[in-house]
Amino acid sequence: MSPDRFELMKRILAAPSPIGLEAAMTCGVLEPQLKGFQLPTWKIHKFKGNASIVLDTAPDAEDAFSVMVIGHADKIRMQVRSIGEDGKIWVNSDSMLPATLIGHKALLFSEDPQSPQSWRKISGGTIEALGAIHFADPKLRTGEAGIKPEMLYLELHIHGEDKKAQVDALGIRPGDPILFDRPIENGFAPDTFSGAYLDNGLGCFVTIEVARLIAEAKGLKNVRFLAAFATHEEIGRFGSRVLAEQFRPDVCIGVDVAHDFVAAPGIADRRYEPIEMAKGYTLTHGAICSAELNSIITQVSTQHGIPVQHELAGRDTGTDAMAAVLAAIDSAAASIGIPTRNMHTISESAHTGDVDAAIYAIFEMLRYMDALNNGQGINHQQLRDGHPRLDQSTSLLHQQPAPNPNRD
Repeated sequence: MSPDRFELMKRILAAPSPIGLEAAMTCGVLEPQLKGFQLPTWKIHKFKGNASIVLDTAPDAEDAFSVMVIGHADKIRMQVRSIGEDGKIWVNSDSMLPATLIGHKALLFSEDPQSPQSWRKISGGTIEALGAIHFADPKLRTGEAGIKPEMLYLELHIHGEDKKAQVDALGIRPGDPILFDRPIENGFAPDTFSGAYLDNGLGCFVTIEVARLIAEAKGLKNVRFLAAFATHEEIGRFGSRVLAEQFRPDVCIGVDVAHDFVAAPGIADRRYEPIEMAKGYTLTHGAICSAELNSIITQVSTQHGIPVQHELAGRDTGTDAMAAVLAAIDSAAASIGIPTRNMHTISESAHTGDVDAAIYAIFEMLRYMDALNNGQGINHQQLRDGHPRLDQSTSLLHQQPAPNPNRD
């Protein structure tokens, strides 16, 4: 990955965009980048109820075959629950393991009560639960028991009289978001990086880089590309389903993070798929993923030497690939992932080669669709008629090895 591309990825991942307050990423980082390379006929759409944005390469061709690729801009966050008389700010840990939070620096964002719609940032605090090993329950000290969510608080080092009043005077209130204060940095191993919020700044980064490649190629002739940066994914994928309903794409692809199961500790007996970092992007099979679309993506990746790993989902992909079906829209869906370690912690890590693989797999898929039918492009009927027919499958018989003439 080039230094410029890595720097943009770093900026996207660092944008303070907790659930419901995603505009720092969508409007603060992504929109200026999009405007920097978009072609004159392209359009950026914005929305009233959330901070999602969509780059549309053919806004005047609503009947064109359309492909929506979705990254979600929202970050999992902690939230202020209450303020104690001792000045402790008790927090909700949301989708993170409490034990992974202790001692880490955090940023608290709070609206100014004297000037609504103006927000302030408080840095220098850390997330705590125990205070010191000396105060911990004996079972905690030996590892027999763990840290519970209700034990967590943000330590701002308040001292003196009326500690709660000091915190109240800052305008801090329940619901204020708290984020990790840890930008990504290069890892020790080659081409790796580590930090907070790979989930899912990486999906947004992949999506914007696909758009950039299309712009550099002077656009697509037949396919309407919709680069979507959605909100509210972490609490139910509520943003992307709105986008799907608004645009009704023929193809809907969610780009998110995936697990490096090979490196995950203590799960060998679960027999997970052998997905691992540095082996390529992941393509999900099962749930509502289109077998026909998956075949196209796999075929294109193979043709271009792009490494792909295959994983499965049961009822739900857990990603924005579900957007169309959750919005009751007829769309062929695919779920693409970047293998990561330590998901939902301050030290998520990944490999730049896997990120690049996802970018180019989607880009080449779009070029393939655009060039089908002697340059006329893919059409809606091809997806309607392309569903695999297992009733037409051929029998695969066990083949005996050929006799070895040199064997006695």
